[in-house]
Amino acid sequence: MNNALFESLLRLGDNTLVIGHRVSEWCGVAPVLEEDIALANMALDLIGQTQMWLGLAADVEGEGRSADDLAMLRDVWDFRNVLLVEQPNGDFGQTIMRQYLFDQFHLLQLQHLTQSTEDRIAAIAQKAVKEVTYHVDRSRDTVVALGDGTEESNRRMQAALTKLWPYIGEMFAADAIDLEMATAGVIPDPASLRADYDAATRVVFADAVLTPPAGDFAHGGGKTGFRHSEHLGHLLTQMQWLQRAYPGARW
Repeated sequence: MNNALFESLLRLGDNTLVIGHRVSEWCGVAPVLEEDIALANMALDLIGQTQMWLGLAADVEGEGRSADDLAMLRDVWDFRNVLLVEQPNGDFGQTIMRQYLFDQFHLLQLQHLTQSTEDRIAAIAQKAVKEVTYHVDRSRDTVVALGDGTEESNRRMQAALTKLWPYIGEMFAADAIDLEMATAGVIPDPASLRADYDAATRVVFADAVLTPPAGDFAHGGGKTGFRHSEHLGHLLTQMQWLQRAYPGARW
C-alpha cells in the first residue's frame, strides 16, 4: 500500500506544482493588474498545496527526501501530473480555460479527499478545498465573461476549449493504483467524479456560449509517467534551473 500511496501523493502534488508554475508565468505580464495579482495569488495557493502533498509523499517514502527534493530533483519521467496542467499558457483565454477545466476537477477531488480514511490526506484536503473553491469561482466566471463577450473573445475561448478538451479524460481514467487506493477509502475513484464534472461544465459552457468537441478521445500517459508532452521538459528546465546550477543551495 505504501507504494500506491506514495504514487497517489505524487499525482496530487505534481498536478498542483506544474499548474502552479504555469500560472506563475503570468506574473508581471498579465493583461491587467487585477489579473496579474489574482493569478499570482492562485499560483501561491497551488505551490503551498504542493508543499503539503509532496512533503507527505516524502514522509511515506521514508528515504530521506524532502518536498523540495521531489519537486526540484526529479526528471520528466518521474513526474505524475496529468497532461492538461503542463500545456502552455497560450493566450489569456487558453490559460483561463485550462485553469477552469482543472479547477472543476480539482474541487470535486478535494471534496472527496476530505473524507479520506488517511487522516493526513483529509487534513490537507480540508485546507486546500477552501482555496480551490475560490479558484473555481474565479476561473468559471472568467470563462463565462469571455465566452459570452465579444465575437473575438468567444472565438478565442472556443478555440481554447477545442484544443484542451482532449486532455480532460485522463483526469478520470482509473488505473490499478487508483483502484487500490479507492478500495481502501484513501482517494476517490476518479471515474466516479466524471458525472458531477460533466454536469458542472455543461452549465458553464452553456452560459459561455461554448460547445465542447464531440467524441471521447483522450490523451493519456502523464499520471503514470509513461508519456509526457514536450512542454514539461521545457517547464522543468526553467523551474529547476537554480537547484540544478547550485546543488544543495540554501537561503
